[in-house]
Amino acid sequence: MSIAQFFENQEIFITGGSGFIGKGLIEKILRSCPNVAAIFVLMRPKKGKCIDERLQDILHSKLFERLREEQPQNLQKVHAIAGDCSQLGLGISEDDLLRLQNVNIIYHSAASVRFDDPLREAILMNTRGTYELIKIAETLKHLKVFMHVSTTYCYPNRHVVEEKFYPSYADWRTTIKLAETYSTESLNIFNLKYGDFQPNTYTFTKSLAEQIIKEYKDRLPLLIFRPSIVVSSIEDPVPGWVDNFNGPIGMLVACGIGIFRTSCAEPDIVSDFVPVDVVVRSMLIATYRKGTEEWNKNDPKVEVINCAASKICPITTGEVIEIGKRVIKDTPFEKTLWVPDGSITRCPVWNFIRFVTLHVLVAIFVDFALRFTNTKPFLLKLQRRIYAATLALHFFVNTEWDFKNDNFYALNSFVPDSEEHIFGFLQFRDLDYEQFFRSGIRGARVFLLNEPATCSQGALTRMQIYKVLHFLIKLIGSVLILRWIGRFLYAKFNATFV
Repeated sequence: MSIAQFFENQEIFITGGSGFIGKGLIEKILRSCPNVAAIFVLMRPKKGKCIDERLQDILHSKLFERLREEQPQNLQKVHAIAGDCSQLGLGISEDDLLRLQNVNIIYHSAASVRFDDPLREAILMNTRGTYELIKIAETLKHLKVFMHVSTTYCYPNRHVVEEKFYPSYADWRTTIKLAETYSTESLNIFNLKYGDFQPNTYTFTKSLAEQIIKEYKDRLPLLIFRPSIVVSSIEDPVPGWVDNFNGPIGMLVACGIGIFRTSCAEPDIVSDFVPVDVVVRSMLIATYRKGTEEWNKNDPKVEVINCAASKICPITTGEVIEIGKRVIKDTPFEKTLWVPDGSITRCPVWNFIRFVTLHVLVAIFVDFALRFTNTKPFLLKLQRRIYAATLALHFFVNTEWDFKNDNFYALNSFVPDSEEHIFGFLQFRDLDYEQFFRSGIRGARVFLLNEPATCSQGALTRMQIYKVLHFLIKLIGSVLILRWIGRFLYAKFNATFV
């Protein structure tokens, strides 16, 4: 049986369908497994839009352009289910539960990925939400696969992470009870102590969710899938597709616009990130393999898959920055405010000095100038968000992990030869990073900044002007500093010999 044949007439339920992985998964299934019966997507109203309006916004986005051209009829197979993973029973109505009774495959990718979420909210969303979906899954008589999308950073205090379960930081039932009993303020008081001093609530609550999966392994056909940092696509559905500023692409966009110029990190750390189409392809292969093997309740196994790519084609954080600066200078954004010239330093003090001078003071000056043009100031507020993000990521950009991923590599061997070009992913092992980041930056330009795919002559001209001004400012600054040093030394010399 081929992978596409396995998905024929299957009904699929996806949580987190409006997220990065979720949208990529929906698009890939509809395009590469065209005979799928239906895809149900859990959604909640947001920003004044009902779930059907939000679903149509997704299906009419640029991501689905290829599908709309090749197989527009398949878009009718996607249906929104009203609900919320932070609610009991996921907030799904009785009528919608009946619509889900023939579901064969569940992808649980919904999670709050905000690192600064209060403990209570993170527990209800990431931990209790998993438990509530497990309870629903137990009522589905035709379920073949339940894939829980976790993260390779579930156990950040372990620098070698194998494809297996690890001891829990806390009891998941007690933790859910605490979140249901006490207020956000109360839980925040002992957040660090209760979470065993984890770097954030996201990794802590996702690790608890894995314990739930482990406990229910003899009741459901479960699978844990742990991607590392998910970044723009290599080729599916188009090169460079991305829908958020997370990971290295967001860092490169901020650097490319000229508002991110310093970071305290270890430049020689190997960054572990994986393209979204590799993630989606490996998820479908894992589903195919799990769904075609016989599940024995008496000898249940929950396979853990670390979807990490640093061993396939390693690259350091410093190399990412240098490639990004070189690419962006060649093809600048329309919204570029200054020359991309940021860098990484290991010294926290030097980073703070550079942040104050190159980020904060410049932002204050620009916002002050904007007031005279009747333009709403924005840069200082944006710099506060950048600073908060760098604080949240500090632990991760200064730590290197070794993610063992034999199970992940083995997935590619299950792809039939006739479908290697559709579902295989190891052909990407010889990745040209410069070309990859060119595609990623072009994707950020199109999908995030709503700019043309190629930069205009105006953007190139502005970049040349910025380069000249940047050089003059650095030259004048260097002269002033040398002059001050000269005066200081001359005064010291006179004071010594007078």
